[in-house]
This record gives sequence, C-alpha cells and structure tokens, in this order.
Amino acid sequence: MMHLHVTNRPKPLSHIARLAVFLILLFGLFSAGSSNAFTAKEIDASVNAALDRFHKEVKGSREFLNIAKGVLVLPRVWKAGFVFGGEYGEGALIVGGKTAAYYSIASGSFGFQLGVQKKDIILVFLQEAALKKFRASSGWKAGVDGSVAFVAVGVGESLDTTKTKEPIIGFMFGQKGLMYNLTLEGSKITKLTK
Repeated sequence: MMHLHVTNRPKPLSHIARLAVFLILLFGLFSAGSSNAFTAKEIDASVNAALDRFHKEVKGSREFLNIAKGVLVLPRVWKAGFVFGGEYGEGALIVGGKTAAYYSIASGSFGFQLGVQKKDIILVFLQEAALKKFRASSGWKAGVDGSVAFVAVGVGESLDTTKTKEPIIGFMFGQKGLMYNLTLEGSKITKLTK
C-alpha cells in the first residue's frame, strides 16, 4: 500500500512579493515614527544611552560637549531601503545640560540600496548663531540651512577642541562604532511636540 505524504509547505516569495512585504514594513516603520511614536521619557532614556556610548568611544568628548552651545542627540535613527529608501528617528536638543526641545529627522532617497540600518547621530553646535538659526527653523535641512562637518576620530585618538572651527560638528555611530565619511545632505530635522 502506498502512502502519500502531503505537507503544507509555503511557497517561496517572488521578488515582487518580497518587495511588497519590504515596502509595507518600511512604510510601517516610518508612519509609526511620524506619529510621534516615542514618549519624552523614552527619548530621554535613548539620548542618555547614546551620550554614554559617545563618551566611551570618543576620548575628550566630555570636554568637547562642555564648550558646546547645544547638542542634538538623535538615537535609534532607522534607515531602510530597497531601491527607494527612507530614514527616521527622534531625539532631543540639550542646552545647558537640560532638554530644550524634541526633534525628528527624516529623509528619503532613490537609487541602489538594500537593507536596514540603525545609527545614533550627535550634532554639536559650537556657535551660538548656528544654534539660534537651528532653533528658529520650522524644518532645518542639512546642507541648505547649515552644514555639518563630520569628525573622524580614530581608536585611541582624542578630540582636539582647539582645532575645531566649524559651527556644527557631527558624529554618527553604527553597530560597529563610530562611522566616517558620512553626510546628512537631504535630511530634514523638525521640532516635535511632546
């Protein structure tokens, strides 16, 4: 007697189906972010964790932040893409050691890209005029309303505050630590109500 063994194994997804699933997940990620998904308390905790990481990985960072007029910390910025890409995250502006306001960062792009990445972004305002312009803006665009100079600090090197002449200095951290040769061109930073 012959027995048939039938399994209900799902069929592999086609490329179009994978793209559709990816775009649905991407849309969900960014639509959740744009509806102010995080509470002020959650953002503050993430900001503190990002600053702790910054202090551990970059020598001289505490002294560097002491001369800053303001520090924008955007932890957990998610970037995802499959031909079309997007980025979203929420954080806080710290002035005088206290949270002054909450902000989001968002951007979109087109071109070959694939995958999901999480990073922390820290923008240090060294000049009062740059901070004032940022705070007065309803939607600050990097490269348009102000340029950000990303600093490359190697392992074991210390930040030299005397050599820093740019009004806004940026740092980006990925899963493997401090990231280099990056830009925020095209990113829009908007004040949130929390």
